[in-house]
Amino acid sequence: MKSHVRYFIVFMLFFASTINYADRATLSIAKTGLSKSFGLDSVAMGYLLSAWAWSYVIAQIPAGWLLDRFGSKRVYGISIFLWSLFVFLMGFTRFLNPIGAFIVLFALLFLAGFALAPAFPGNGRFVAAWFPTKERGIASAIFNSSQYFSLVLFAPLMGWIVQKFEWPYLFWAMGLIGIMATPLWFKFAHSPKDHPNVDEDELKYIEQGGGLVNMDLGGHAGACFNVKWSHVRQLLGSRMLIGVYLGQFCITTITYFFIQWFPGYLESCGMSILKVGFVAALPALCGCVGGIFGGWFSDSLLRRGLSLSFARKLPIVLGMLLSGVMIGCNYVKADWAVIVIMCVAFFGKGFGALGWTVVSDTSPREIMGLSGGLFNTFGNTSAITTAIVIGYLVRGTGGFSAALIFVGATALGAIFCYVFLVGEIKRFELKPLE
Repeated sequence: MKSHVRYFIVFMLFFASTINYADRATLSIAKTGLSKSFGLDSVAMGYLLSAWAWSYVIAQIPAGWLLDRFGSKRVYGISIFLWSLFVFLMGFTRFLNPIGAFIVLFALLFLAGFALAPAFPGNGRFVAAWFPTKERGIASAIFNSSQYFSLVLFAPLMGWIVQKFEWPYLFWAMGLIGIMATPLWFKFAHSPKDHPNVDEDELKYIEQGGGLVNMDLGGHAGACFNVKWSHVRQLLGSRMLIGVYLGQFCITTITYFFIQWFPGYLESCGMSILKVGFVAALPALCGCVGGIFGGWFSDSLLRRGLSLSFARKLPIVLGMLLSGVMIGCNYVKADWAVIVIMCVAFFGKGFGALGWTVVSDTSPREIMGLSGGLFNTFGNTSAITTAIVIGYLVRGTGGFSAALIFVGATALGAIFCYVFLVGEIKRFELKPLE
């Protein structure tokens, strides 16, 4: 084939998702200075850290419906602009009194959660449309590794901004990056049949390999499929999909420990905020490498003739076992030992984070966005529970030991879901409505 446009598309997903996750992490980097400015304790910060997640979870099913109805490009592009705008406005809370600042910050974070919601269901739809089955593992791993690369790229920068200019400038800088990225998205992101540079050979290769190239034909897929609540009931009635959804809750709990509390954990070890920015990038880099390697490993098992179920489940189980070693940080004192253990745990988290690949493999073709939204609803409920539960654990115990046990235990929960609940991984077929 002459064109390989699908690789550029996955780069666009990676680029947008990197900004997405960096914006989610801004509060965790700014929280020390922000809490000092307004006198907030760990529990108050826990509620702020969870603020965007409440609306993010609420918005997942509507976001999936919007993606199915109006197409991925349009909904995703508007999403990028709006969440970046809300992040930018958070910097202006520096001019408010403590109570007013807390209320406005919570409100802006809550609004940002609505705007962030379409991103990852949109990623899942793009991968299902642009990639054949045997390439979805690596494609999904690439965009999913953005959660780690965002810290590699932005954590040192964000730490430097807070150290040099104070916390409001962090929100202003990160918000502007997303706002300026929005026109690039609309210029370069397209569905397969709408892309001006894709050739017929690549389209044929994708379609014959299981790619859903007609998903967003004309940019308004839902015009030919009417999504109903009964479809949600069908999805929730599938033991396979419930196992995938619950497994994602467990896996994403690990993600949000790193996003919401890992910088604070490093500060509790005696590191400055500038050092935290650089040190946090090391485990994140390992997670990025682990994510890409896990996707490649899964696809290689598939190419060797092993079953889809085995090829997807084995990396998840191995990765979650590695993630559980973070509990070992409770038994070491040296900073270098903590960093090494967290690098191993982060690598394992990336290696086993194949949930979006599994969603692309299992979701009904007609409602890929809706299934991805439901999947993300379960997964990102952990952003609420992780922020609040760890906030109480830290205040109640005076440290992070219990929090590490809590997070490590969720890795075992993910293994349970995929081993005992999911069963055979295959495409779920919708039943005709009466």
